[in-house]
Amino acid sequence: MVADVSNREDIFMTAMRRFLPATAAAALLSLGATSLSAAEWDLPLAWPDGNFHVENAKVFAAEVEKATEGRVKINIHPGGSLGFKGPEMLTAVRDGLVPIGDVLLNQQVGEAPIVGIEAQPYLVSGFDELRTLHGHFRPVLDEVLAQFNQKLLYIVPWPRQYVYTKVPIGKLEDLAGIKIRTYDKTTTALFNAIGMTAVQLPWGEVVPSLAAGTIDAVTTSASSGVDGKFWEFLKFMYPTAHVWGSNMVNVNLDAWAAIDEKDRAAIEETAKRLEAPFWDVSRMEDEAKSKTLNDNGVAMGVVTSEMLSGMQDATKPMVASFMDTHPKAKMVIEDFWKAVGR
Repeated sequence: MVADVSNREDIFMTAMRRFLPATAAAALLSLGATSLSAAEWDLPLAWPDGNFHVENAKVFAAEVEKATEGRVKINIHPGGSLGFKGPEMLTAVRDGLVPIGDVLLNQQVGEAPIVGIEAQPYLVSGFDELRTLHGHFRPVLDEVLAQFNQKLLYIVPWPRQYVYTKVPIGKLEDLAGIKIRTYDKTTTALFNAIGMTAVQLPWGEVVPSLAAGTIDAVTTSASSGVDGKFWEFLKFMYPTAHVWGSNMVNVNLDAWAAIDEKDRAAIEETAKRLEAPFWDVSRMEDEAKSKTLNDNGVAMGVVTSEMLSGMQDATKPMVASFMDTHPKAKMVIEDFWKAVGR
Protein backbone atom coordinates (compact mmCIF):
# COMPACT_ATOMS: atom_id res chain seq x y z
CA MET A 1 0.00 0.00 0.00
CA VAL A 2 1.27 3.48 -0.83
CA ALA A 3 1.44 5.73 2.22
CA ASP A 4 -0.61 8.90 2.23
CA VAL A 5 2.54 11.01 2.61
CA SER A 6 3.83 9.84 -0.78
CA ASN A 7 5.77 12.48 -2.72
CA ARG A 8 4.94 15.22 -0.23
CA GLU A 9 8.49 16.42 0.32
CA ASP A 10 9.33 16.06 -3.38
CA ILE A 11 6.37 18.26 -4.29
CA PHE A 12 7.39 20.99 -1.87
CA MET A 13 11.07 20.94 -2.64
CA THR A 14 10.43 21.09 -6.39
CA ALA A 15 8.09 24.05 -6.09
CA MET A 16 10.06 25.96 -3.48
CA ARG A 17 13.67 25.44 -4.55
CA ARG A 18 13.22 27.98 -7.33
CA PHE A 19 11.99 30.67 -4.99
CA LEU A 20 14.00 30.32 -1.77
CA PRO A 21 17.71 30.28 -1.00
CA ALA A 22 19.27 26.87 -0.49
CA THR A 23 19.66 27.51 3.23
CA ALA A 24 15.93 28.16 3.55
CA ALA A 25 14.94 25.23 1.33
CA ALA A 26 16.77 22.87 3.66
CA ALA A 27 14.54 23.97 6.54
CA LEU A 28 11.16 24.06 4.79
CA LEU A 29 9.47 21.45 6.93
CA SER A 30 10.32 23.01 10.31
CA LEU A 31 9.36 26.30 11.90
CA GLY A 32 12.67 27.06 13.58
CA ALA A 33 11.62 28.78 16.77
CA THR A 34 14.92 29.99 18.19
CA SER A 35 14.26 33.71 18.55
CA LEU A 36 12.23 35.70 20.99
CA SER A 37 9.13 37.16 19.30
CA ALA A 38 7.46 40.52 19.66
CA ALA A 39 4.27 38.81 18.51
CA GLU A 40 3.32 35.15 18.67
CA TRP A 41 0.36 34.19 16.52
CA ASP A 42 -1.51 30.88 16.59
CA LEU A 43 -2.71 29.88 13.11
CA PRO A 44 -5.42 27.17 13.11
CA LEU A 45 -6.19 25.02 10.07
CA ALA A 46 -8.98 22.51 9.62
CA TRP A 47 -6.80 20.21 7.49
CA PRO A 48 -4.67 17.37 8.85
CA ASP A 49 -0.94 17.64 9.31
CA GLY A 50 0.70 16.82 5.98
CA ASN A 51 -2.00 18.44 3.86
CA PHE A 52 -0.38 20.81 1.38
CA HIS A 53 -2.15 23.87 2.83
CA VAL A 54 -0.64 23.00 6.21
CA GLU A 55 2.79 22.54 4.64
CA ASN A 56 2.40 25.90 2.87
CA ALA A 57 1.57 27.51 6.20
CA LYS A 58 4.69 25.99 7.78
CA VAL A 59 6.83 27.43 5.00
CA PHE A 60 5.17 30.82 5.40
CA ALA A 61 5.68 30.77 9.19
CA ALA A 62 9.37 29.92 8.84
CA GLU A 63 9.91 32.67 6.27
CA VAL A 64 8.00 35.25 8.33
CA GLU A 65 10.09 34.50 11.39
CA LYS A 66 13.23 34.93 9.33
CA ALA A 67 12.03 38.09 7.56
CA THR A 68 11.08 39.74 10.87
CA GLU A 69 14.28 38.59 12.58
CA GLY A 70 12.23 36.56 15.06
CA ARG A 71 9.92 39.38 16.10
CA VAL A 72 6.83 37.63 14.67
CA LYS A 73 6.40 33.92 15.26
CA ILE A 74 3.49 31.93 13.80
CA ASN A 75 2.55 28.63 15.45
CA ILE A 76 0.76 26.18 13.12
CA HIS A 77 -2.17 24.16 14.54
CA PRO A 78 -3.51 21.65 11.95
CA GLY A 79 -6.38 19.22 12.17
CA GLY A 80 -8.78 21.55 13.96
CA SER A 81 -6.70 21.13 17.11
CA LEU A 82 -7.71 24.55 18.48
CA GLY A 83 -11.37 23.64 18.19
CA PHE A 84 -12.33 25.84 15.24
CA LYS A 85 -14.21 24.25 12.34
CA GLY A 86 -13.66 25.47 8.79
CA PRO A 87 -16.90 27.46 8.46
CA GLU A 88 -16.06 29.32 11.70
CA MET A 89 -12.67 30.64 10.61
CA LEU A 90 -13.78 33.96 9.12
CA THR A 91 -15.61 35.01 12.29
CA ALA A 92 -12.95 33.55 14.58
CA VAL A 93 -10.33 35.84 12.98
CA ARG A 94 -12.78 38.75 12.92
CA ASP A 95 -13.50 38.45 16.63
CA GLY A 96 -9.86 38.04 17.58
CA LEU A 97 -10.32 34.51 18.90
CA VAL A 98 -7.19 33.84 16.86
CA PRO A 99 -4.93 36.51 15.33
CA ILE A 100 -4.51 34.68 12.02
CA GLY A 101 -6.33 31.83 10.30
CA ASP A 102 -6.64 29.62 7.23
CA VAL A 103 -10.05 30.29 5.67
CA LEU A 104 -11.74 28.27 2.91
CA LEU A 105 -13.62 30.81 0.82
CA ASN A 106 -16.63 28.74 -0.15
CA GLN A 107 -17.36 27.84 3.49
CA GLN A 108 -17.95 31.51 4.31
CA VAL A 109 -20.89 32.25 2.02
CA GLY A 110 -23.26 32.31 4.98
CA GLU A 111 -21.37 35.33 6.31
CA ALA A 112 -20.48 36.95 2.96
CA PRO A 113 -22.22 35.38 -0.07
CA ILE A 114 -20.05 37.18 -2.61
CA VAL A 115 -16.99 35.14 -1.61
CA GLY A 116 -18.61 32.17 -3.34
CA ILE A 117 -17.76 33.47 -6.81
CA GLU A 118 -15.13 30.87 -7.72
CA ALA A 119 -17.41 28.08 -6.46
CA GLN A 120 -20.08 28.74 -9.07
CA PRO A 121 -20.58 25.62 -11.22
CA TYR A 122 -18.37 25.41 -14.31
CA LEU A 123 -17.43 29.08 -14.16
CA VAL A 124 -13.69 28.29 -14.24
CA SER A 125 -12.06 25.62 -16.41
CA GLY A 126 -8.63 25.40 -14.77
CA PHE A 127 -5.78 27.10 -12.91
CA ASP A 128 -5.06 29.71 -15.58
CA GLU A 129 -8.66 30.88 -15.69
CA LEU A 130 -8.81 30.83 -11.91
CA ARG A 131 -5.81 33.14 -11.74
CA THR A 132 -7.56 35.49 -14.19
CA LEU A 133 -10.74 35.42 -12.09
CA HIS A 134 -8.76 36.24 -8.96
CA GLY A 135 -7.31 39.27 -10.70
CA HIS A 136 -10.83 40.71 -10.99
CA PHE A 137 -12.13 39.32 -7.70
CA ARG A 138 -9.33 40.15 -5.27
CA PRO A 139 -10.09 43.89 -4.90
CA VAL A 140 -13.68 42.98 -3.99
CA LEU A 141 -12.43 40.33 -1.58
CA ASP A 142 -10.16 42.88 0.10
CA GLU A 143 -13.19 45.11 0.69
CA VAL A 144 -15.19 42.25 2.18
CA LEU A 145 -12.39 41.22 4.50
CA ALA A 146 -11.94 44.77 5.75
CA GLN A 147 -15.56 44.62 6.89
CA PHE A 148 -14.63 41.49 8.85
CA ASN A 149 -11.68 43.22 10.54
CA GLN A 150 -9.01 41.29 8.66
CA LYS A 151 -6.47 41.44 5.89
CA LEU A 152 -5.68 38.86 3.20
CA LEU A 153 -2.04 37.79 3.18
CA TYR A 154 -2.07 35.03 0.54
CA ILE A 155 -4.57 32.85 -1.27
CA VAL A 156 -4.01 29.37 -2.75
CA PRO A 157 -6.49 27.14 -4.62
CA TRP A 158 -7.25 23.50 -4.06
CA PRO A 159 -6.66 21.17 -7.01
CA ARG A 160 -9.60 20.21 -9.22
CA GLN A 161 -12.62 18.52 -7.68
CA TYR A 162 -13.67 14.90 -8.05
CA VAL A 163 -16.75 12.81 -7.36
CA TYR A 164 -15.78 9.65 -5.46
CA THR A 165 -18.21 6.73 -5.57
CA LYS A 166 -18.55 3.10 -4.51
CA VAL A 167 -20.03 2.08 -7.87
CA PRO A 168 -19.00 2.81 -11.48
CA ILE A 169 -20.75 5.72 -13.22
CA GLY A 170 -21.29 5.62 -16.97
CA LYS A 171 -23.90 8.34 -17.41
CA LEU A 172 -25.46 11.15 -15.40
CA GLU A 173 -28.51 9.05 -14.54
CA ASP A 174 -26.26 6.58 -12.69
CA LEU A 175 -25.72 9.23 -10.01
CA ALA A 176 -29.42 9.55 -9.21
CA GLY A 177 -30.23 9.09 -5.53
CA ILE A 178 -26.66 8.44 -4.35
CA LYS A 179 -25.97 10.16 -1.03
CA ILE A 180 -22.95 12.41 -1.54
CA ARG A 181 -21.05 14.49 0.97
CA THR A 182 -20.97 18.15 0.02
CA TYR A 183 -19.21 20.97 1.86
CA ASP A 184 -21.08 24.22 1.20
CA LYS A 185 -24.33 25.71 -0.03
CA THR A 186 -23.25 25.72 -3.68
CA THR A 187 -22.08 22.10 -3.90
CA THR A 188 -25.20 21.03 -2.02
CA ALA A 189 -27.44 22.77 -4.55
CA LEU A 190 -25.31 21.51 -7.44
CA PHE A 191 -25.55 17.82 -6.60
CA ASN A 192 -29.21 18.03 -5.71
CA ALA A 193 -29.76 19.65 -9.12
CA ILE A 194 -28.19 16.70 -10.95
CA GLY A 195 -30.27 14.18 -9.05
CA MET A 196 -28.00 13.09 -6.20
CA THR A 197 -28.89 13.40 -2.51
CA ALA A 198 -26.53 15.94 -0.95
CA VAL A 199 -25.45 15.67 2.69
CA GLN A 200 -23.47 18.73 3.78
CA LEU A 201 -20.67 17.81 6.21
CA PRO A 202 -17.49 19.47 7.49
CA TRP A 203 -14.30 17.60 6.73
CA GLY A 204 -13.96 16.12 10.21
CA GLU A 205 -17.21 14.18 9.78
CA VAL A 206 -16.51 12.71 6.33
CA VAL A 207 -14.53 9.58 7.23
CA PRO A 208 -16.79 8.65 10.18
CA SER A 209 -19.82 9.03 7.89
CA LEU A 210 -18.22 6.82 5.24
CA ALA A 211 -17.41 4.22 7.87
CA ALA A 212 -20.97 4.34 9.21
CA GLY A 213 -22.53 4.15 5.75
CA THR A 214 -24.30 7.48 6.17
CA ILE A 215 -22.94 8.60 2.78
CA ASP A 216 -21.98 6.63 -0.34
CA ALA A 217 -20.03 9.27 -2.25
CA VAL A 218 -17.87 12.34 -1.62
CA THR A 219 -16.96 15.43 -3.57
CA THR A 220 -13.50 16.82 -2.80
CA SER A 221 -9.98 17.05 -4.20
CA ALA A 222 -7.37 14.33 -4.63
CA SER A 223 -5.48 15.85 -1.70
CA SER A 224 -8.38 15.30 0.65
CA GLY A 225 -8.99 11.87 -0.88
CA VAL A 226 -5.53 10.86 0.31
CA ASP A 227 -5.98 12.60 3.66
CA GLY A 228 -9.11 10.51 4.21
CA LYS A 229 -7.62 7.25 2.84
CA PHE A 230 -10.64 6.94 0.58
CA TRP A 231 -9.40 3.62 -0.79
CA GLU A 232 -10.77 2.08 2.42
CA PHE A 233 -14.33 3.11 1.46
CA LEU A 234 -14.63 4.16 -2.20
CA LYS A 235 -13.64 2.54 -5.49
CA PHE A 236 -13.93 5.19 -8.22
CA MET A 237 -13.01 8.85 -8.73
CA TYR A 238 -14.38 11.06 -11.51
CA PRO A 239 -12.63 14.36 -12.43
CA THR A 240 -15.73 16.51 -12.78
CA ALA A 241 -13.93 19.80 -11.92
CA HIS A 242 -17.37 21.24 -11.22
CA VAL A 243 -16.26 24.05 -8.89
CA TRP A 244 -13.06 25.57 -7.58
CA GLY A 245 -12.12 26.57 -4.06
CA SER A 246 -9.29 28.52 -2.50
CA ASN A 247 -7.93 28.95 0.99
CA MET A 248 -6.81 32.36 2.17
CA VAL A 249 -4.60 33.13 5.14
CA ASN A 250 -5.94 36.23 6.86
CA VAL A 251 -4.68 38.29 9.77
CA ASN A 252 -6.86 40.16 12.26
CA LEU A 253 -6.42 43.91 11.74
CA ASP A 254 -5.91 44.59 15.44
CA ALA A 255 -3.13 42.01 15.61
CA TRP A 256 -1.73 43.49 12.39
CA ALA A 257 -1.70 47.01 13.79
CA ALA A 258 0.04 45.82 16.95
CA ILE A 259 3.26 44.88 15.16
CA ASP A 260 5.90 47.24 13.81
CA GLU A 261 5.38 48.77 10.37
CA LYS A 262 8.69 47.30 9.21
CA ASP A 263 7.49 43.83 10.17
CA ARG A 264 4.15 44.35 8.41
CA ALA A 265 6.01 45.24 5.22
CA ALA A 266 8.26 42.19 5.60
CA ILE A 267 5.27 39.88 6.09
CA GLU A 268 3.45 41.31 3.07
CA GLU A 269 6.54 40.87 0.91
CA THR A 270 6.94 37.28 2.14
CA ALA A 271 3.31 36.44 1.39
CA LYS A 272 3.53 37.95 -2.09
CA ARG A 273 6.77 36.09 -2.86
CA LEU A 274 5.44 32.73 -1.71
CA GLU A 275 1.99 32.81 -3.29
CA ALA A 276 3.19 31.78 -6.77
CA PRO A 277 5.15 28.72 -5.59
CA PHE A 278 2.24 27.76 -3.34
CA TRP A 279 0.05 27.70 -6.47
CA ASP A 280 2.67 25.46 -8.10
CA VAL A 281 2.39 23.09 -5.16
CA SER A 282 -1.37 22.91 -5.72
CA ARG A 283 -0.89 22.20 -9.44
CA MET A 284 1.46 19.30 -8.66
CA GLU A 285 -0.74 17.98 -5.85
CA ASP A 286 -3.44 16.73 -8.18
CA GLU A 287 -1.14 14.50 -10.20
CA ALA A 288 0.74 13.14 -7.19
CA LYS A 289 -2.26 12.50 -4.98
CA SER A 290 -4.35 11.06 -7.82
CA LYS A 291 -1.55 8.53 -8.38
CA THR A 292 -1.56 7.65 -4.69
CA LEU A 293 -5.29 7.02 -4.83
CA ASN A 294 -5.02 4.98 -8.02
CA ASP A 295 -2.13 2.92 -6.65
CA ASN A 296 -4.24 2.11 -3.62
CA GLY A 297 -7.17 0.88 -5.69
CA VAL A 298 -9.34 3.92 -6.40
CA ALA A 299 -9.85 3.74 -10.18
CA MET A 300 -9.84 6.91 -12.29
CA GLY A 301 -13.17 7.10 -14.08
CA VAL A 302 -14.05 8.87 -17.30
CA VAL A 303 -16.44 11.83 -17.37
CA THR A 304 -18.17 11.46 -20.73
CA SER A 305 -19.07 14.50 -22.78
CA GLU A 306 -22.75 13.69 -22.26
CA MET A 307 -22.31 13.51 -18.49
CA LEU A 308 -20.37 16.78 -18.44
CA SER A 309 -22.97 18.54 -20.60
CA GLY A 310 -25.73 17.26 -18.36
CA MET A 311 -24.03 18.62 -15.24
CA GLN A 312 -23.40 21.97 -16.92
CA ASP A 313 -26.96 22.32 -18.20
CA ALA A 314 -28.48 21.36 -14.84
CA THR A 315 -26.45 23.99 -12.99
CA LYS A 316 -26.54 26.98 -15.37
CA PRO A 317 -29.53 28.47 -13.50
CA MET A 318 -27.43 28.52 -10.33
CA VAL A 319 -24.85 30.83 -11.89
CA ALA A 320 -27.54 33.09 -13.34
CA SER A 321 -29.30 33.31 -9.98
CA PHE A 322 -26.04 34.11 -8.18
CA MET A 323 -25.30 36.93 -10.60
CA ASP A 324 -28.80 38.36 -10.29
CA THR A 325 -28.66 38.26 -6.51
CA HIS A 326 -25.20 39.81 -6.18
CA PRO A 327 -24.65 42.73 -8.60
CA LYS A 328 -21.02 43.24 -7.59
CA ALA A 329 -20.31 39.56 -8.24
CA LYS A 330 -22.05 39.92 -11.61
CA MET A 331 -19.63 42.69 -12.58
CA VAL A 332 -16.65 40.55 -11.57
CA ILE A 333 -17.91 37.55 -13.54
CA GLU A 334 -18.73 39.59 -16.64
CA ASP A 335 -15.26 41.20 -16.57
CA PHE A 336 -13.76 37.73 -16.19
CA TRP A 337 -15.76 36.39 -19.13
CA LYS A 338 -14.51 39.25 -21.31
CA ALA A 339 -10.94 38.57 -20.24
CA VAL A 340 -11.13 34.88 -21.20
CA GLY A 341 -13.08 35.47 -24.39
CA ARG A 342 -16.49 34.07 -23.48
